[in-house]
Amino acid sequence: MKVPEPISDAADKAKNLYTESSDKAKDLYEEAASKSKDMLGHVPDTLKDAGDKTLSAFDKLTTTQKIVGGALLAAGLSYLIAPKKKGKKKRAVAALDELLLFVNDRIEGYKRAVAESKDGQLRGYYQQLVSQSQQFASSLNGYLTRQGGERETGTTLKGKLYRKFMDAQAAVTGRDEKSILAANVYGERWAIKAYKKALRRKAIKGEAREAIKKQFSQSKKTYKRLKELTTKQG
Repeated sequence: MKVPEPISDAADKAKNLYTESSDKAKDLYEEAASKSKDMLGHVPDTLKDAGDKTLSAFDKLTTTQKIVGGALLAAGLSYLIAPKKKGKKKRAVAALDELLLFVNDRIEGYKRAVAESKDGQLRGYYQQLVSQSQQFASSLNGYLTRQGGERETGTTLKGKLYRKFMDAQAAVTGRDEKSILAANVYGERWAIKAYKKALRRKAIKGEAREAIKKQFSQSKKTYKRLKELTTKQG
């Protein structure tokens, strides 16, 4: 039985359309799979092995499944490999903010020493440390705002409680130069710990990290000098 020409033409067109669609689907899959393989070169071996198994499994899928699977794999790997800029920025802001609380404690501690000390030389040294701490805070706040954070002018709860305790102690027993120095040594030890913690944060990089390293070095020198001065007080 001869098939009418209109039906025959329609069948040929349908066949051609199917073939063309299949070829496009195959090209899309191969492109997605290729991109996925390229990206796998930038991920850990454990993830790479999982990716290789996934790509091998594609051969057993239908053309439609391959298209969808390849596109999803490429998109998923792009998400995994993409640098977490926002996350790192938030971590850097949090680390700088926390360090600033301790630097602000340092400012308040040395201001208190200036007010309490009766020794002219020591009072002058404490004032230098107030100015130094204020410079530290100004520098760190600059890096903090550049990262999208807000200037931090507060202090730690621990610092607030400690200063309240010092007020109560001074009211009862008074404060001699040795006890003032001892309080400063204690406070500087807090600052050193805060700098160490900040430098363990990998999110802090570049100029901010270098600035923190320099401040940390100066804080250690101050701690050593305060210890020496305490020893001289006898």
